[in-house]
Amino acid sequence: MFDRYEVGDRAILVHIFFSQKKDKDTEDLREFESLVSSAGVEAVSVITGSRQFPHVKYFVGKGKAEEIAAVVKTTGASVVLFDHVLSAAQERNLERLCACRVIDRTGLILDIFAQRARTHEGKLQVELAQLRHIATRLVRGWTHLERQKGGIGLRGPGETQLETDRRLLRDRISLILGRLERVAKQREQGRRARSRAQVPTVSLIGYTNAGKSSLFNRMTAADVYTADQLFATLDPTLRCINVTDVGETVLADTVGFIRHLPHDLVVAFKATLQETRQASLLLHIVDAADLRVDENMMAVDVVLKEITADEVPRLLVMNKIDRLSGVMPRIDRNEENVPVRVWVSAQTGAGISLLFQALSERLSGEVAQYELKLPPEEGRLLSRLHQLQSIEKKWVIEESGHVGMLIRMPVAKWCRLCKEEQKLVDYIV
Repeated sequence: MFDRYEVGDRAILVHIFFSQKKDKDTEDLREFESLVSSAGVEAVSVITGSRQFPHVKYFVGKGKAEEIAAVVKTTGASVVLFDHVLSAAQERNLERLCACRVIDRTGLILDIFAQRARTHEGKLQVELAQLRHIATRLVRGWTHLERQKGGIGLRGPGETQLETDRRLLRDRISLILGRLERVAKQREQGRRARSRAQVPTVSLIGYTNAGKSSLFNRMTAADVYTADQLFATLDPTLRCINVTDVGETVLADTVGFIRHLPHDLVVAFKATLQETRQASLLLHIVDAADLRVDENMMAVDVVLKEITADEVPRLLVMNKIDRLSGVMPRIDRNEENVPVRVWVSAQTGAGISLLFQALSERLSGEVAQYELKLPPEEGRLLSRLHQLQSIEKKWVIEESGHVGMLIRMPVAKWCRLCKEEQKLVDYIV
């Protein structure tokens, strides 16, 4: 659709320092280099500079832009990657000057998401975000067609093509939105079914590469793809775990967040992030060994507010303590003795039992505990109690053949069970 330069795997990285905090900007640059590495691109040179505010034409100053063009020519790089959001005009001007593709931070993140998408839903979400991004840059497409030409048969082909492109984009976006709407309805049906069955949902959230998928695998014995790279996980994964005094609980692994996450991505992943909004509890996974712990947590808070999930109860999980010296697994509690922070290592498994203990305390609420004596003919009721995983202890009374048992379950589940099995209360000792 566009007459643009081809993208290769050799890139020039550009990062401009706007703040006075040198350490912060250096960490931003390192994160950008990790993004580039995650995209599978080789960085042949890194160009930095300082400005008070972006230049209108090139984002960087004219001299810096010419320096970038000279480095591109010298190194033979095929793409220039900016750690900033560029306007369509700035991208066009830089491409003309450098004679190669220029991609900003948003375009880079979209490319990584396109590489990681595996499920049909994930691919649709990424395509939607890409189309919305492209729609803002249509004005510079088809440069081989003039906007207006004189002469018979040559009047206005460029303008006609531009309008056609816009219509095709609108139609494709509408089609994808329709498909994602159906996916959202399917997810909503699953959530309603879990809600009716009073199955709580715990959603893993956190900054990208904080170790969410590794922890998910450790807690569920799943085999979700993990890697030491940004956005290793894109498609959401749901698994069931058993939590003491709670029973069956759904654990959801979600896409990681990042600073300056493109708004189009947040909108496109609305169906996926719905798991986060409607979760019973959010496990906020934090890389405790990262130098920017506080800033990463703030970045997650910003995204949670944007998707209106900032009111959902949260439990902090400080991961990767194996990389810290002198830090042992533990549970931090508030003044009311409620767990608020758990220190674990998904890599070694240290502290996972404490995490399950904290989950039990945060999810269980009031617990009902009763001693029952079931007659031999109540095999169906006994089977149901086994299915609910609520039997703490069981014994047989030999004289009568009755089965004695001690059960524990959340009060809400006990009340619902009593409504469905009204004779249950007759067997309470």
